[in-house]
Amino acid sequence: MGSPHAVGIVGLGVISSQYLDLFAQSPSIRIAAVADLRPDRTAEVAAGIPGARALTVDEMMADPEVQTVLNLTVPAAHAEVAHAAIAAGKSVHGEKPLALTVAEGRAVMDAAAAAGVHVSAAPDTVLGTGIQTARRLVDDGAIGRPVAASATWVSPGHELWHPAPGFYYAPGGGPLFDMGPYYLTSLVHLLGPVVAVTGAARRARAERTIATGPHAGERIEVEVDTHVSGLLEHAGGAVSTVVTSFDAVRTAAPPIEVHGERGSLSVPDPNMFDGEVRLAALGEDGWRSVPASAGYEGSGRGIGLIDAIAFGGAGRAGGALALHVLDVMESLLRSSAEGRRLEVGTTVERPTLVPLTAAVDWTRIAG
Repeated sequence: MGSPHAVGIVGLGVISSQYLDLFAQSPSIRIAAVADLRPDRTAEVAAGIPGARALTVDEMMADPEVQTVLNLTVPAAHAEVAHAAIAAGKSVHGEKPLALTVAEGRAVMDAAAAAGVHVSAAPDTVLGTGIQTARRLVDDGAIGRPVAASATWVSPGHELWHPAPGFYYAPGGGPLFDMGPYYLTSLVHLLGPVVAVTGAARRARAERTIATGPHAGERIEVEVDTHVSGLLEHAGGAVSTVVTSFDAVRTAAPPIEVHGERGSLSVPDPNMFDGEVRLAALGEDGWRSVPASAGYEGSGRGIGLIDAIAFGGAGRAGGALALHVLDVMESLLRSSAEGRRLEVGTTVERPTLVPLTAAVDWTRIAG
């Protein structure tokens, strides 16, 4: 087995613990350095990781030991940090979205290509057994030719639980940019790239009130649309409907359903790595559970970076897919603003299926 891949993490907020938990299981990754805007947080996290150093962001970019920067900053900083890493000759694996705009995302991808480094990005939940098992069923013809899909995620808003939710209501936030990537990335894995969209978006309130934590009672300005619905036309001919909302209490709708000429699939929560896949075949009575047949078993956030290391490139969670999903989201909002159907300017190859891979196997991957 080769040497572990040296990673530096920028941004040590809530989500970072999930990455650290996964990397602790895998000898393919070594956390060489960490950085955060808060020096005390940087020191605290570094102290809990054997061999990790507490650095500033500039120090990390200048460090020749770090091969890949894991970018866990807020959305507004994603492109800036990615450019700094690329300029330093480092690959980047980032949280979603890839950038705030398609123009910014293209610039990141162009810079990486020029520098000969790789970009990969969340969400990598789609590489778990839930979405990948559903993907295998589609590929194997279990539902016949796919004709339609639906994806639904609703919530009354993150200000009810998050202690500092302001960035969810700033550019790069909102339900579409926050949760949409899980659903849209899954739909691309299941049905292929999107060629055109029609969107409708609304903003229910101008302000939100923080409910918990040290800032409870403070008001947040809402700068983004908080309910977005869309119609997606896939290159293969299927049509998907998508709803994302910070304006609804709850829903009984399945996270994703995929319908074909000979059957339908109920697909589990794409914000998770596993979950029950159910199939209703034409002529059968009701739904039946389908055992996992594809995907990384027992995986977590960061498996996309491990997958990229195994590929020796960007992997199945590559930046080209993240850029396409960003383009779909931006196009949905622009379609709503302009009141018309829009063609999507980017496309991407549908990522290859992840074979059913036990944790004991994916944890052996090393760079």
